[in-house]
Amino acid sequence: MATTHNANMAKTSKFLLIWSQLIMQMVMNAEAQVSSIIVFGDSSVDAGNNNDINTAVKSNFRPYGRDFIGGKPTGRFSNGRLPTDFISEAFGIKPAIPAYLDKHYNISDFATGVCFASAGTGLDPLTSDIVSVLPLERQIHYFKEYQKQLKEYLGNKKAEKVLSDALYITSIGTNDFLENYYVRPKRVSEYSVDKYQDFLLNLTREFVKTLYQLGGRKILLAGLPPMGCLPLIRTVNIFTWGSCKEEYNQVAIEYNKKLEGLVRLLSKEFKEIEVVLTDSYNILEDIIKNPRNYDFEVAERACCGTGKFEVSYMCNQMTPTCYDTNKYVFWDAMHLTEKTNRILANNTFKTSLANFQNQKTNNIFRRM
Repeated sequence: MATTHNANMAKTSKFLLIWSQLIMQMVMNAEAQVSSIIVFGDSSVDAGNNNDINTAVKSNFRPYGRDFIGGKPTGRFSNGRLPTDFISEAFGIKPAIPAYLDKHYNISDFATGVCFASAGTGLDPLTSDIVSVLPLERQIHYFKEYQKQLKEYLGNKKAEKVLSDALYITSIGTNDFLENYYVRPKRVSEYSVDKYQDFLLNLTREFVKTLYQLGGRKILLAGLPPMGCLPLIRTVNIFTWGSCKEEYNQVAIEYNKKLEGLVRLLSKEFKEIEVVLTDSYNILEDIIKNPRNYDFEVAERACCGTGKFEVSYMCNQMTPTCYDTNKYVFWDAMHLTEKTNRILANNTFKTSLANFQNQKTNNIFRRM
């Protein structure tokens, strides 16, 4: 069994190496409008950075990753790939974006895409402190480190071209409410929920400004999902018999409206960059409310275990999982299945990212 697993791993590594080399040639020929995908954020986009830091927020074990390339548990909080992986593939870059802290990869792999995200983090520095994960400030530190490596690898001119043509994706904010504001007393004593939203949005503005100063020119920000409909939140919402917690959903809606306004302001303030917003809320809400329209059968609970509270180490090899993941919207009580991630990525690619595509990339998702 171990021999077969090792053989599969070797084949997967060889495949990814060949793919990376082919794509690097494409980048050097400037055939695509997006040279690489650079990712910041939380568990919705973490490709496995938490594997290499001292935190309990990990998923580098089965059944996580059971449908990933080679059946490998990479540290992604899903049974397979993430939206950022599918977006990378849609742009014709590569099928999976590696985590920066993963020692199995180096700068030749990162040149066409790299992930700095850390599961459990938030915009608020206090959020990352709660579970000892990478705050955005640390993610930016690693990005600066990466820039130096890229310039040594490609030379200054080519590296700057790759960095300016890269798509910077950030998905973050849910943990600030669900791990921090609604469960810890500190921020509630300091801010009303409206003022806390403004606090987070100001941090978002500073983050985008930092990316701009570091050469980022194409930036995608993800709005909050309907966080009141996550299986874990349904489970603790005992007063309404496991239905969505509408208070949390309304906060997400209000936050997203403010974020939309911020995106417009940022586009005016920084003329050289294009900042776009992806609507994570409405598409996921529609999937949850009308699962059969998307060929799902279960939307109120997850595939792993009871589907109500299992996340991270509570979703493990000893926990029974569903047989057919494609019938489920959620993989664990907080995170989506690969199929749902693909749908979200497809929606984002066709809407928010339309301006970043050429004819070649425009046709890729139709074949996926």
